[in-house]
Amino acid sequence: MDKTRKIIYFNGRFLAQPRTGVQRFAEELLTEFDHLVAVSEYSDCIFVCLVPPEKDALRLPNWQNIQIRTCGRLKGNLWEQIDLPFHTRNGLLVDLCNIGPVFHFNQIALIYDASVFAVPDAYSWTFRLKYKFIFFILSHIARRLLTTSQFSKKELSHYLHISENRFQVISGGCEHILRVSADDSLLDEFSLRGKPYFLAVGTSSRHKNLNAVIKAMQAYGEQLPNLVIAGGNFSKIFHDEGLIADDKVIHLGFVTDAQLRSLYENALAFIFPSLYEGFGLPPLEAMACGCPVIASNSASIPEVCGDAALYVDSTKIEQIRLTMQQVANSEVLRTKLIRKGIEQANKFTWESAAHELMDMRGI
Repeated sequence: MDKTRKIIYFNGRFLAQPRTGVQRFAEELLTEFDHLVAVSEYSDCIFVCLVPPEKDALRLPNWQNIQIRTCGRLKGNLWEQIDLPFHTRNGLLVDLCNIGPVFHFNQIALIYDASVFAVPDAYSWTFRLKYKFIFFILSHIARRLLTTSQFSKKELSHYLHISENRFQVISGGCEHILRVSADDSLLDEFSLRGKPYFLAVGTSSRHKNLNAVIKAMQAYGEQLPNLVIAGGNFSKIFHDEGLIADDKVIHLGFVTDAQLRSLYENALAFIFPSLYEGFGLPPLEAMACGCPVIASNSASIPEVCGDAALYVDSTKIEQIRLTMQQVANSEVLRTKLIRKGIEQANKFTWESAAHELMDMRGI
């Protein structure tokens, strides 16, 4: 390796993990960063994404300017805490998924949000304990901290007892959902084609609050359209609240990006009742696909959705019910929300996020 060039390493463990919002954030950000490197004058740097030796589990992005390399012999947390700092000791390490080695002082760490502090009951005790400990260590040893919203910046500053000035905000994008062609197969499989339905995306974790929407539908009665829920469960991380059984609720489980785009484009509206989010990609994805959005007025969600969503207090079932009814009964309102949603989604791009990350390379 050319010793005259600065080496910037990326913690690539996320490429060997299931893709949730955090992994999506890191992968899309680095994909756009890779494009940006090609048109920028960064010949003084070498970019390397290191991944654990779990080859069968890896997603391998087609990056041209970020090298992807396996290293070490360990797996999981041990790889991240032992192998990774050893193999990155001669360069700057960038962690984009909440966690990094506690014995590496030359690193930049992105902490997505403060949910392990703010909504601890949503997580398993082992997950909660590990992340609280690592967040505390990273908040003191990392050269710079990143987060995803002004809301998370304030929350993390509060819970970690550090200055907000330690954080730089890098917001996510949503244009990735438009890069795939819509796959309408689920519309036929679940008899949704041409029928109105509300869409929700998320796990059955408590803070995702999906049961509130199901209760709102039950209070409305038979006239309200079906609710379609997409998203897998991660029981090792989240406490599974268990969703209320109802004949008008269709559970799809994991869906592909192409299937998700189709669901967004054909839904009557997307509903996002989460009680706590550090950023929240799904509402922006829905807006980008021309889907009206009903969203919780909690946490970072108003910061991300701006004036392009209808907001509800998602702890109040009747308010959710009335808002769903309002959207279902007004084509004029839906058209207005679609227009505003597309405008709002255009404000959040991975290209902008990659520019913000690149500006940090010299720190």
